[in-house]
Amino acid sequence: MLKTTARKLKVLLIIEQCNPDDVSVPLVGYRFYNSISQLCETTLVTHGRNKASLEKSHPDRDIVYLFESELSRRYYPFAAWLSSIQGKTIWPLRLALTYPIYAEFNHSVYVRFHRAIEQGEYDIVHAITPMMPRYPVKVVRACANTPFVIGPVNGGIPYPKGFRSLAIREFSGLNFLRWVGRFLIPSYRETYQKANKILAGSKYTASLIQDLFKISSDRIVLFHENGLTRDFFPMSAASSSVDNRTDSYPTDRPLSLLFVGRLVPYKSADIVIEAVSLLSEAVRDRVQLTIVGDGPERHALQRQVERLNLQKSVHFAGWIAHTKTTQFYRKADIFCFPSLREFGGAVVLEAMAHGLPCIVVNHGGIGEYVTDDTGFRIEPVSRTGIVRALAEKIVLLANNPALHDRMSRCAVARARMFAWEAKAQRIVVLYQTQIKKSEAMIISV
Repeated sequence: MLKTTARKLKVLLIIEQCNPDDVSVPLVGYRFYNSISQLCETTLVTHGRNKASLEKSHPDRDIVYLFESELSRRYYPFAAWLSSIQGKTIWPLRLALTYPIYAEFNHSVYVRFHRAIEQGEYDIVHAITPMMPRYPVKVVRACANTPFVIGPVNGGIPYPKGFRSLAIREFSGLNFLRWVGRFLIPSYRETYQKANKILAGSKYTASLIQDLFKISSDRIVLFHENGLTRDFFPMSAASSSVDNRTDSYPTDRPLSLLFVGRLVPYKSADIVIEAVSLLSEAVRDRVQLTIVGDGPERHALQRQVERLNLQKSVHFAGWIAHTKTTQFYRKADIFCFPSLREFGGAVVLEAMAHGLPCIVVNHGGIGEYVTDDTGFRIEPVSRTGIVRALAEKIVLLANNPALHDRMSRCAVARARMFAWEAKAQRIVVLYQTQIKKSEAMIISV
């Protein structure tokens, strides 16, 4: 019996990290779930740790919570302790040590749902988190007649070649663990070789998966994981605050630069500070850099500001709740984010939605968000090169209101492509396409 797309599709969403009250991957996972569930009849399976938050927001939804065993509950603090040094997480080691906890969840999903999938109770199965391309999804074995989609997966991006010392500080020497996992973890290769469609969060990851598993390019689609909710679009299409800000943009008024992110080495807030120090006195007197975020590098950054005598030019706002960062975007003119190893970089999209031209490093996801019309992408040849180029682009925008105005408008238009409603619609079209292909194959057999 053929499945029809005239009704709402029945979708099994596997989102182990899915939490509206969290940040990073759990919040992105939730955004995918919430937007897709507006268009499809969804069953969400997620970890029990998300229950309190999801039930508060969606007490009437079809959600299955899978809790970890007592052994896993006791093991996690031990793994977290082993993978930390002086309060800093060694992420390659943390991910390797906590894999057994995911493996337990993965097996539980299979036990709970494989018969329902085999019996055709779902039109499609979509595994969304974890988003790194190193986790298998066991239920792919039950998807012989039901399309299986995975992703967007993202990661594996190396540090730029000229930044070996930074890579060492971020424990990149332990990245060999991901390669070990690709050979030792059961069903890892099977997941990608059997998936009907793989969503890749970056061009690098798309190439990595294609080369690693010898998968044809038609089974992989570029689909960036980050999106934007409506509250990050304060400007209407007809009349926006961009109009008010840039039409009267004199070259002698204060210029607000903004950095938003964790204060860790690879985010490179220190590069923005040094770039400000290179500005001519006339430009520097107009510039105010606000750094939103906190982390282990904050004290070092504050010392850098003092050493460069930039106390009047640089302000540390500290940690700000994600829902309140919009007030900083609204007041800014230029977004400076020279992160050297960014998989997603949602803050860049958020800045673009507020009409901020963005200056980023052309490496990883942020180099794919920003175009020549919306900002500048600096090649990561060297730290000195990035600092100088960043300073040059700040001066260019500071002295060219027309260019700033044009990039500002283009940034808003570009950001609208990443609205969650638009992303969900594209995913549903993808679902429908995969279902038709699956039905055609069944008929041919």
